[in-house]
Amino acid sequence: MTLTDTSRSGSAARIILVTGPSGAGRGTAVKALEDLDCETIDNLPLSLVPRLLDGPAPERRLVLGIDVRNRDFSVAAFLDLVEQLRAGAAPVELLYLDCAPEVLMRRYSETRRRHPMAPAETPAQGIQRELDLLGPIRVRADMLIDTSDLTPHDLRAELDRWFDVQGSSRMALMLHSFSYKRGMPRGIDMVFDCRFLKNPYWEVALRSRNGRDPEVAAYIATDDRYAPFFVKVNELAEFLLPAYRAEGKSHLSIGFGCTGGQHRSVALAEAVARSLGEKGWHVGVRHHELERRGALGTAEVAETPQ
Repeated sequence: MTLTDTSRSGSAARIILVTGPSGAGRGTAVKALEDLDCETIDNLPLSLVPRLLDGPAPERRLVLGIDVRNRDFSVAAFLDLVEQLRAGAAPVELLYLDCAPEVLMRRYSETRRRHPMAPAETPAQGIQRELDLLGPIRVRADMLIDTSDLTPHDLRAELDRWFDVQGSSRMALMLHSFSYKRGMPRGIDMVFDCRFLKNPYWEVALRSRNGRDPEVAAYIATDDRYAPFFVKVNELAEFLLPAYRAEGKSHLSIGFGCTGGQHRSVALAEAVARSLGEKGWHVGVRHHELERRGALGTAEVAETPQ
């Protein structure tokens, strides 16, 4: 699967790929984004995406809903497509709609539908099979929204907060914490290395906790270098964010990394998110290592929209 020079040379219209397990709300999300003046296509086979982009460059944000039920879907082909799109001129974001297995099971029970990945088996088997299949895609997502506790109206409101960007008047921020052992998440615009700070891992009482714990955060803050670092990061962000916004950037990702992705990077991401949220920026936080360990289900959004 390759993209031609024509598709690479078009305008920098934003491309948003939407996927997730069946029943998590992908169809609702695609329709909501269409209402936000996006051009949307749902259930498009992967093999047709390059042909779509060979045509005239989209003038509006292009939303593509990707379903595992498509005849040519595979995880490898999907991730290959994402890499090829990111090598082009247009900015690409992967939006993953997540949902707890028990909630998906309840939704299937209410609708009495058969699961597409287990037509002759129980919905529970199909749900688990699909979640296992989509695992590699989930960890690559730029944005992750857990719909377990969201009504369709709530999901539309969440998408409105992130994607209803009028001109350059708003810009959404996503702060990521990650482990250098596992590598930097894709799509990060700026990265700060937190490995020079005191490591709570060496304190037995704090080792099993994470940077969202007040005692862990307080321990890290006792490092004499913490306060100057925190101030400088905030000053740099406050200097750069208006410039990015003026350039028309609608979404910016900032990463904080440490050795294990559990303590220092998490604490810094949380602290900077609070600080920027208090200044009026719309901020979300995603902790990749905590998600991997099941210690955190989804991205959390600071309710202080710009």
